Parts: sequence; structure tokens; C-alpha cells
Amino acid sequence: MILESYKRKGWPFQAHHWNSLCLIPLALLMSSCAPSHADRIVVGSKNFTESMMLGELIAQQIEAHTHLKVERRFYLAGTYICQQAILSGRIDVYPEYTGTALTAILKQKAGSDKARVYQQVKNEYESRLGLTLGPPFGFNNTFALEIRGEDARRLNLTTLSQASAYTPQWRAGFGYEFMERPDGYAGLATAYGLHFAAQPRIMDLGLLAPALRDRQIDIAAGNATDGLIPAFDLFVLEDDRHYFPPYEAVAVTRQRTLQQHPEVAELLAELGKKITDQEMQKLNYALDGQRRDVKDVAHEFLRSKGMIP
Repeated sequence: MILESYKRKGWPFQAHHWNSLCLIPLALLMSSCAPSHADRIVVGSKNFTESMMLGELIAQQIEAHTHLKVERRFYLAGTYICQQAILSGRIDVYPEYTGTALTAILKQKAGSDKARVYQQVKNEYESRLGLTLGPPFGFNNTFALEIRGEDARRLNLTTLSQASAYTPQWRAGFGYEFMERPDGYAGLATAYGLHFAAQPRIMDLGLLAPALRDRQIDIAAGNATDGLIPAFDLFVLEDDRHYFPPYEAVAVTRQRTLQQHPEVAELLAELGKKITDQEMQKLNYALDGQRRDVKDVAHEFLRSKGMIP
């Protein structure tokens, strides 16, 4: 009810609101009392292209190999909304990122070792939240600080440390979550001593790359697998101080769902290590750059991997 009230009123669901909802007893209670879906699987996603793409891959993989009805609930806003939805049983599975889960949900400091971060999240999710992780899909979608390619070439910039000398003259554009999360803007600004010409603009993720290309902003915090990076001749600055943790994409699933439908765990495991960074970027570009239908793109990809007929 709290969540629905926020959504009806159009209020943002901020990280500090989640603190009161992420208490361990409440999370376990919600997971154990959540409605069961005996004959269907509800797949969710966040409100950006890649999350929807991964959600569709999950949905088609289940549809192709089971008799279960698959319901899609995509574009459920950001991380905290999706986490609330899966704990309450409104969705059964959704794509998440290990670094996001560790820092934004579990409120723990993440290291740089991918395997260790993955196992830490998996252990915590299983013991505390009644959730589990499938194997990584195969790519790491870290935050990417992007500038125009022409600016990178003109100023001979390759790293964030080098760019920090120019940021006082630049206008920044960031997503809402990036501004709010513990692994986002505040920590990054401290790590690199970043200052901008004005307060960063908070924008929808889908608007960042076009705004950068059209010179409405000069630097953006996008995603490393954004398909518009090469299409718009953008340049990703190297995180040379290793501020960001690994963000391996994984499927987060309710343990109760897998108890009812153990075959789903096997199907999700088959998606493990099937998508490279470059392949994910191409999938995103098919949607954002070519404006293709997500179902067609997902079907073609799964067929190319021999996973569906």
C-alpha cells in the first residue's frame, strides 16, 4: 500500500524510503506470505531498454520449454520498485546486477572481484530475503561516464582522472538512481574531485545519450552496454580509480517460485554466459537505434544460440 500510494501520487521512491522496507523480518514475512503462481510465471524488468530486453529473453526461454503461462510486467521503474515487487510476490523473476544488489539493496560495500561479489549477493539473498540468483548472463554492465567522441579526441582524454580537469566547464546529466544510490554520484564526485558548471540534470536514462549528442549536456552517466554509444560516437571514460564495483547481470528469482517450478531454475541456468558485452550492446541498439520490437529481437537471439527452435 505504501508503494502504491507513492506511485499514484507520482512521488519518487527514494533510497532512504527503502531503508524502512528492507528490514530482514519484514522481507522474510513478505516473501513467505506472498501469493503463489501455480500456473504462471510473472517476469518483471526495470524501466530501461536493457532490463526489458533481458526480461523478454527470460520470458521466451520459459515459454519455449514449459507449459507455464508467462506474464510480463516490464518497466516497473527502478531498482527499489522491482525489489519491492519481487518480495511482495507481484513478480517471480527479474534481471538485476550484482553490484547494484550489493550496494543499493544490501547496503554493503562492494569489492572488485566479480566472483566474490556474486557469491556474497547470492548468499545474502538466499539467507535473508528468500531470493536466489541465477548464473551471470555473461556481461558486465557497469556505469559508464560518457562524453562526445569529438571532445575525447580533441582534448586527448581517456580516463575520468584526466576529465576531472575539464568538468568545471561541463554540464552533467545523470539518471535519478545514479544521483541517489550509494555507488552513484556523491561517491564518484568525491573519488575523482568532480565539479560541474551547474547542478547535474536528472534525466530519464533513455534521454541521456541523445542529450549528449545534441550538446544539451557534456557528460552523462549511462551504461557500458548502451547501444547508442557507438551509434552517436560517444566515448566511455575509463574508471581508472576503480570506483565502480562489478555489475554482472543475473536473474533474481523467488525461492518459492523455484520450489513450485524447479524446471525454471534449469532454464535460467541455460542463459548463463550466453551474452557478451558486445552482444548486449547490439541487442540494445536493435531496440534503441533501429526501433525493432523486443520480442522479435529476443527470439532471433535465442535461436542464434540454439536455445529455442
